[in-house]
Amino acid sequence: MGNFLHKEPPPPVVLVPPLFDFPPLSARSRMLESSYNVLFGKLALKSLFEDYIEEANHFSAKFLLKPIDDPHVDLVASVSGGLDGKADGDLVGNAIFRWQSDVDDPHTFMDLSVSTSNPVLLMRSSAYYPKYGIGAFAVYPLILKKNENLSDEHRIMGLRYGSTNLSLGATVSPFVDSSKDQLPKNAWLVSKMGSFTVGVQYEPLSESKGTEKFRDLKNWSCAAGYGVGSQSPLSPSFNFGLELKRSSQFIASFYQHVVVQRRVKNPFEENQVVGITNYIDLGFELQTRLDESKTKGSVSDSSLQMAASWQANKNFLLKGKVGALSSTLSLAFKSWWKPSFAFNVSATTNHATGNVAYGFGLRVDNIREASYQRADPNFVMLTPNKEHLAEGIVWKMGKRPMFQSDLEAENFKELPKELRPPQKIL
Repeated sequence: MGNFLHKEPPPPVVLVPPLFDFPPLSARSRMLESSYNVLFGKLALKSLFEDYIEEANHFSAKFLLKPIDDPHVDLVASVSGGLDGKADGDLVGNAIFRWQSDVDDPHTFMDLSVSTSNPVLLMRSSAYYPKYGIGAFAVYPLILKKNENLSDEHRIMGLRYGSTNLSLGATVSPFVDSSKDQLPKNAWLVSKMGSFTVGVQYEPLSESKGTEKFRDLKNWSCAAGYGVGSQSPLSPSFNFGLELKRSSQFIASFYQHVVVQRRVKNPFEENQVVGITNYIDLGFELQTRLDESKTKGSVSDSSLQMAASWQANKNFLLKGKVGALSSTLSLAFKSWWKPSFAFNVSATTNHATGNVAYGFGLRVDNIREASYQRADPNFVMLTPNKEHLAEGIVWKMGKRPMFQSDLEAENFKELPKELRPPQKIL
């Protein structure tokens, strides 16, 4: 009778939250960009330096909505403006309606965008065929004001090839004045060899004509980077990049994503919850000019910014950014129900005057999932040892457990989509 009433206590578990935004919104349109512009840690640094960090005396509100009956379409609408009543603080609104072929693959899509700051209805589309690694993309205005002059960025077509180790492509502007002699408008070649990535990009911005423009170093940029780790938030990663831009600007940057566990006793959780996984991100970027066309020591010649973020759980995010002119501290809270509400407040200190100004942001999101996953307490990402590997079972979910060896082999198919890395394409 005693054995009948006795129950085995549930095994201890560790909570594993998804990132606040994974993948970031900027990753959804990466197929419209040169691979040179998004590699070398640039996309991760952009998210670290900008997401949930509001400008001083500014506010923003963003709504990410998806209909219940059709997961292939969504709407992203945003509004932003100033809080100090100045002329440059006028409200700016944007809206993007998007159709995506595959719910989990953002590489084939079409969207329509409109903005109050740019009176044009813009269509962007991309088609990518992973079997062959070939993709095509285009950006074109459908409706615009009469006699409206648009930049070349709003009238482009491109063709690209991408695999796990190689990316090359080119863009043209077939609907602009041919006298500008910009063919191609942009071209890039990026190659990955183990942990090293090198790339070169051509953008004809100088006034040279004919074949001279290909020999002009001002039209070329080159970069090299070193990176380890996957793009999944469950794995730590490190990226370091060096770039020489148009033979006059030198950029050095690094980005590191750290996965740590800490013990936790939360009265709102079950007793078997003994720990939680945290994410820490660090970033650094230095830009300096190599030519002597400007006055030495001027602020425009060089810039430095550093940032760090700590995600304590799925609800709280703390970020800080330090630059040459100002420093910003931001705190974000994200609700646990769906649609989720994310509210963030940023405090910016001006180094010259010492004044502190505040910015506010609001996001409403029913696109991304925000549920905890549970892992065995032996799920230690940074220092897996032989005992952990011998025990084998690290992740409990789906039809079979998740093993540490699967994570090391980057086999993420058993994970929910919020914790998988993007499709393997350079």
